[in-house]
Amino acid sequence: MFKGFYNLTSGMLTQQRNLNVVANNMVNVSTAGYKADQYTSSTFDEFMMSRVGNKYKNGAEEIGPSSYIRASSEVYTDFTQGVIEPTNIALDFAIEGDGFFAVQTEDGEIGYTRMGSFSLDEEGYLCLPGQGRVLGSNRQPIRLVTDKIRGDEQGRIYNRQGQLVGQLGVFTFQDNGQLERNDQGLFMGAQGAALANPKVHWGYLERSNVEMVDQMTEMMTAQRALQSAAQAAKMYDQIMTKATTDVGRL
Repeated sequence: MFKGFYNLTSGMLTQQRNLNVVANNMVNVSTAGYKADQYTSSTFDEFMMSRVGNKYKNGAEEIGPSSYIRASSEVYTDFTQGVIEPTNIALDFAIEGDGFFAVQTEDGEIGYTRMGSFSLDEEGYLCLPGQGRVLGSNRQPIRLVTDKIRGDEQGRIYNRQGQLVGQLGVFTFQDNGQLERNDQGLFMGAQGAALANPKVHWGYLERSNVEMVDQMTEMMTAQRALQSAAQAAKMYDQIMTKATTDVGRL
């Protein structure tokens, strides 16, 4: 009798979660190296509906599958390449193609990111501000001391005297789906393998791959679906209230 409440409530929750994902994408549209998320949902506990007679219950005729609710399935990350733009800042780097920079956090864990807007910490190590030190191809922090450097397309870094002082590590995974984004925006959950011949652009940044028009369209669609489900739930509640009241009077 109250199946409609399950369907409408799950629909509202689904659209609300979708809006949260879309909002996070839109907030990060200007974040270098950010990869857009996509929310997916699925039906929960499907069952087959059948038609039977009023008197004889045998020989049921299948009508089709049905489900009481929709449930969260998974949030997928789109790892497609963002636009690479010049910044002419010495400590900016961008990866072309597959791969991630590695960052060692304060607790010793290694996270991965496409954000190449680096800086120097108090001890002269290359770092991602607020995250940790950037690791080289040997999985060790890179100490530069100064930002008077130049880089090449393999991620090698040279000082003003032309001496090699380090090489950025670019790490890949057999399946990027095994990575999970943490609250700080780093991808965790697996250990990558260092690329032998990465392609790195010095003085460039990879922009977010979020398409603002697509996100705005998705936002409006989800908002309308949420509003429709809320209005239908209100009407359904009024109908059920009247139905139960009339039954009680009888």
